[in-house]
Amino acid sequence: MAALQEPPTQGLDAKALLTALNALKKGDFSVRLPLDWAGLGGKVADTFNEVIELNERMAKELERLSRVVGEEGKLNQRASLGDVSGSWADSIDSVNALIGNLVHPTSETARVIGAVAQGDLSQTMALEIEDRPLEGEFLRTAKTINKMVDQLGSFAAEVTRVAREVGTEGKLGGQAQVKGVAGTWKDLTDSVNSMAGNLTAQVRNIAEVTTAVANGDLSKKITVDVKGEFLELKNTINTMVDQLRSFASEVTRVAREVGTEGKLGGQADVKGVAGTWKDLTDSVNSMAGNLTVQLRDVSKVATAIATGDLTQKITVDVRGEILQ
Repeated sequence: MAALQEPPTQGLDAKALLTALNALKKGDFSVRLPLDWAGLGGKVADTFNEVIELNERMAKELERLSRVVGEEGKLNQRASLGDVSGSWADSIDSVNALIGNLVHPTSETARVIGAVAQGDLSQTMALEIEDRPLEGEFLRTAKTINKMVDQLGSFAAEVTRVAREVGTEGKLGGQAQVKGVAGTWKDLTDSVNSMAGNLTAQVRNIAEVTTAVANGDLSKKITVDVKGEFLELKNTINTMVDQLRSFASEVTRVAREVGTEGKLGGQADVKGVAGTWKDLTDSVNSMAGNLTVQLRDVSKVATAIATGDLTQKITVDVRGEILQ
């Protein structure tokens, strides 16, 4: 530590004291009065040096706190000057209280945001510290974070409800209702509602068509605008309806021609069918073909008999009552 070099004296050196006080006023805490003053001057020098030392320690302690708390994030650090009293102790207590008051909202904010990051939306920030209500920016920040958590909770609950109703319980038409949201949260809510609405329209249209088919109404087709796998399903069902309608129309035509109008030789022509639909078409055509051959053979023999030709016989291969 720098010390002003003054010659030993038995009394107070006012000039040296003034020089030291000016240095102190300018914030130079390294200045010291000589240690070899005697009498009252020595006591003044010792006291002055102790005051300067306390100021220097205070400055270094505040500098340390600024670094460890403000830069390194060690929020549990506090100021200490050792065994001091009076305003020195009050100053240290005030600094520590300031740090504590700043740290608590920060810690609370970190706690709540950490819970949100982990998917826990039940945590909120307290609006008071040790029975003392928050004020100013602290209160505004706490209310903002709590509002955010509330909106997230409401959004999550509504999305979960709609997903459960539509996806699990089969309750179509549900919409998420999240009050007071804006920005991305509103966009997300709108997206969920759009998805639920589209799914409702698609499933209901499919149900309408399949119900109509089950009731024998082959005039309905899926008309809702869809994409992806829903488009594939739409095309598949519409193709099925077309084939069913074509099959029914052809079977009805052949049955009418053969059974009602007596036009033999008719065959059902159903384009693009396969599997069971092809088997059914082939069976109808086989039945119509066999009936045509059998009736024509019977007709030929009956005509021959009517003209006196008894040489003709029914030769077609038949079974059942036609065989009899």
